[in-house]
Amino acid sequence: MYKYLITSREFYTDTPAIFRNILHEQFREHMPEYALYRDKSNPNYNIQAAHFVEVCSQFEDIKSFIHRDADLAKELNADGVHLTSTQFDKIEYAKSLGLEVIVSTHTHDEVLQAQGLGADAVTYSPIFSSPGKGEPKGVEKLKELLNKCSVKVFALGGIVDKKQVSEIEKTQAYGFASIRYFY
Repeated sequence: MYKYLITSREFYTDTPAIFRNILHEQFREHMPEYALYRDKSNPNYNIQAAHFVEVCSQFEDIKSFIHRDADLAKELNADGVHLTSTQFDKIEYAKSLGLEVIVSTHTHDEVLQAQGLGADAVTYSPIFSSPGKGEPKGVEKLKELLNKCSVKVFALGGIVDKKQVSEIEKTQAYGFASIRYFY
């Protein structure tokens, strides 16, 4: 099962040197195959995103993704872009740039829509209880979804320990994504 590390200012800070050190340590410890730079409030987002992609490039097996901004992802030579659930209209454009595209989804219909528009993968959330993310869908709803779609699905939401990862492993999910599990 593939691991998708998602950054947050809360755990990684917006100070470049500290950010780079923490990110490097977490990559060495957890060895995720995918990593997303996500920080909705950093005024120096582009600079920090460049640091993120550069650290990812030091690890041969980590694909780097930039949140929301396909043009920035292309400019920084990231592997892909992670679009929000309100950016389905950007999938085709991001693909035309040669980027891998992951889309945030919260319903079966959104997953099928992202699949139909050519997304390479989706995150489907929240699986478990996660602060401010609404009612958890649970593993059974995830299994139902996986029987309906062919797109790669990363389970997301409330995955903070090995017990939850083990539950996800029992499904056919492509992988899991998390902030807190990796910190």
